[in-house]
Amino acid sequence: MIGGGFTGLCAALAAAEKGAVTVLLEAETIGFAASGRNGGQIHTGLRKDQADLERWLGPVHARELWTLSEAAKAHLRALIERHAIACELKSGLVIAAHNAGAARALAKDTAHLAEQYGYRDARTLNRDEIRAALGTANYAGGRFDMGGGHLHPLKFARGLAMAAERAGAALWEHSPALAIEADGPRAMVRLAQGTVSADRVILATDAFTAGLAPSLEPYIGHVESFMTATAPLPPDLARKILPCDAAVADTRHVLDYYRKSADGRLLFAGREAYCGMPADIAALVRPRMLHVYPALARVPTEYGWSGTVGITRTRMPHFGRLGERVLFVHGYSGQGVALSCLGGQILAEAALGAPERFDVFARVPAQAFPGGRWLRRPLVAAALLGFKVLDSF
Repeated sequence: MIGGGFTGLCAALAAAEKGAVTVLLEAETIGFAASGRNGGQIHTGLRKDQADLERWLGPVHARELWTLSEAAKAHLRALIERHAIACELKSGLVIAAHNAGAARALAKDTAHLAEQYGYRDARTLNRDEIRAALGTANYAGGRFDMGGGHLHPLKFARGLAMAAERAGAALWEHSPALAIEADGPRAMVRLAQGTVSADRVILATDAFTAGLAPSLEPYIGHVESFMTATAPLPPDLARKILPCDAAVADTRHVLDYYRKSADGRLLFAGREAYCGMPADIAALVRPRMLHVYPALARVPTEYGWSGTVGITRTRMPHFGRLGERVLFVHGYSGQGVALSCLGGQILAEAALGAPERFDVFARVPAQAFPGGRWLRRPLVAAALLGFKVLDSF
């Protein structure tokens, strides 16, 4: 396995539990990139609505993907329970509609999931209900999903690492893979300090996959996501800010998402960058937070950090093979906490000769970003900026 995030760790754990000799290579430390820096939100379904998937892929394939997305949430919770991972897991996710049109679309999707898929864990919220649940009047409505939830992502990643090591996997931090050579009888992964040979290689480096697999570069977009943490909320605000204690994500293309931490801070993410890094992340995000919760003006923002998220043009994870010996996935597109754990599991299954669940995702057609090597990133940035403009209406 190459990559010490959720996908690579879950693949290493699954393979080791099956008795395979397993080595995981991580260029930095476990959970260093997006897996340790994300919002910790557990979502239902995929980034595309089920009705959209039905129109695009047909009802049979769409239902297979739904079944796997539900299995992803169950797998995540089972991992936490089975390995006693202390990662502050909580149930509850609110999707907040930023305008009336988004509220109507959410209500329609919620009804579709209930009627066609039997999903009863979500209910629609009107304007008054979401105001009471979140403590803000910013939203036109929403959905409260008890099948979703949130956790501490870095604690979860480190718990997975300990579980994988107990199962027999060797985890090598500060060991960047430099190249993969997969033409011979065994695949060879070259490192600065030597070479690792393997029957199969799982490439789980998400946004950074093109560094080892240049042929995948046209399919990978990069978004820099920014998160902040306030000081612990004073008691009067702690009762008023996000009283339902769920995680929240709004319906904008360039979304706000937030939750409370176990020590009483508000963790708030907003704004994105497609080229370059801001000098002051807290200053960039804080106006978005104050737009949602003006009362936080008297609470300082103490921390700010970023993480590079891999996205795809379809917003669906891209699973596939490079020849016979290399399997890959990238592009969970901001919805990877649960999906990446199942992704690692099914990559390990495929590497060990059981590709059925892997093939369900691999059959989703991948679409290249336009523009070629030099224009791709500016064009993606321009498109996302256009979506950001649309969010204001």
